[in-house]
Amino acid sequence: MASTLYFDAWLRPHRSLSRRGLALVMALAAVPSAGMAIVFVSLGAWPVSGFLGLDVLLLWGAFRLNNLAARESERVRLSETELTVDRHAPDGRKERWSFQPNWLRVAVDDPPRPESQLLLSTHGRSLAIGRFLPPSERLEVAEALRAALRRWRGPRP
Repeated sequence: MASTLYFDAWLRPHRSLSRRGLALVMALAAVPSAGMAIVFVSLGAWPVSGFLGLDVLLLWGAFRLNNLAARESERVRLSETELTVDRHAPDGRKERWSFQPNWLRVAVDDPPRPESQLLLSTHGRSLAIGRFLPPSERLEVAEALRAALRRWRGPRP
């Protein structure tokens, strides 16, 4: 018999730039840099072209690191018996935490600030989740999880 899920959410960082958008940004950076490099080489100042290429390469590297960080995710699930948090790191590592929901507390500042954390706490243990979410979304997740815990603690058929 399948267990009832009271809450099931995938938390992922938001990235608004698609692959096509990244290609466009890189083209908008590379084309003028290439044009300037040609001008500098024709004037005999060829070392400048290396720095222009380095600028484009560093920009690409920054976007690459940003896209790698976007692979982080967390899955929060509240079943009949436990609340689990599965964290998937950008490098492929996976971690799992399990909490007994009877005494679980969900805490976040209201109104949330940029440094606010969404904390799950019970029996002297705490876990911060959704670090990569904007403050308003952390508050939304906290409210939805609190509502799910109220349903879980309420009368059952």
